[in-house]
Amino acid sequence: MTDGGLNGPYYLPEHVLLSDLNQECVFRQPANVREVTALIEIAWGEPMGGYAWDGDQRWTPESVRDWWADRGFVRTWIAAELADEHSANEREALHTYAAYLDNGMERYLRGYLFWLIERTEPRLGELLPDL
Repeated sequence: MTDGGLNGPYYLPEHVLLSDLNQECVFRQPANVREVTALIEIAWGEPMGGYAWDGDQRWTPESVRDWWADRGFVRTWIAAELADEHSANEREALHTYAAYLDNGMERYLRGYLFWLIERTEPRLGELLPDL
């Protein structure tokens, strides 16, 4: 649960957007120190404590693969959201999410599957599991 104050979508639209339930949600994990720092600052400022750190307890290899196989629902949701009126930052976040679905998310999820299965980061050149 977040307070809907839109700090995430405002300050970090390349990672956070507002869901249709009026909740801030991280759609792309941070990949460098600046992004991690910004996301931690946003999470720290969330009075409802809605930025959880428990994904590894909730996701399984099977649920990640199921989500990826049915990712078309995300495309449909993004298109519907873009048809509604949103701030420039919210629209940027939606476009960024759509672009990430097309370029980058598959690689990230394959690395995350490796983590869920092996509980270690893949080494350079190590084969990643299929989605």
